[in-house]
Amino acid sequence: MNLQELTDAIVAGNLNGATALTQQALDAGVQPQTIINDYLIKGMEIIGARFSEGKAFVPNLLMSARAMKGCLDILKPLMKGDTSISYGKVVIGTVKGDLHDIGKNLVASMFEGSGFEVINLGINVDAATFVKAVVENDADMLTLSALLTTTMDYMKDVIKAVEDAGIRDKVRIMVGGAPLNAVFAEQIGADAYAVDANEAVIVAKKLLGKA
Repeated sequence: MNLQELTDAIVAGNLNGATALTQQALDAGVQPQTIINDYLIKGMEIIGARFSEGKAFVPNLLMSARAMKGCLDILKPLMKGDTSISYGKVVIGTVKGDLHDIGKNLVASMFEGSGFEVINLGINVDAATFVKAVVENDADMLTLSALLTTTMDYMKDVIKAVEDAGIRDKVRIMVGGAPLNAVFAEQIGADAYAVDANEAVIVAKKLLGKA
């Protein structure tokens, strides 16, 4: 079988095609790790690059991420605790007072599709909940989202809570959302800012030394 077709199915966002090819690859004796690293992630990288170049759009990213997740759902039970499937654990949420979740969910989908384990806390999340999730999940990264100028300042409170909990040196913090920029991220003590979902994945890999 031609496993390049699996990469192509991810790029095309073809969920049924991708999952069928994943099952065929398993039946042919291909290792789950090989399927993920050599074909699935490659597909996500291709669609991500196309998005950056303006040749693909948000719906394309979502469809590819959905196809990737469908394949991972088949493969994960076969991994038997093999943590090398994951680039790292990411806690993500929209900060307190902010009810916007479309952009944040796109980032979460891209993280999942690119091989991260994601704990999505939803919207209107307070600092204590973020800290608790980071500690309980032993997360490698915390990603904060805000779409309002009135709520973005709350990110400072979350970062302070992480510092007060004594875990700041254990977790990388990325922020994103329409009103933010890299200068703001630096001012509040975040490790990074990402302008969109594709960049979030690239930046996350760099932050965690997986790029």
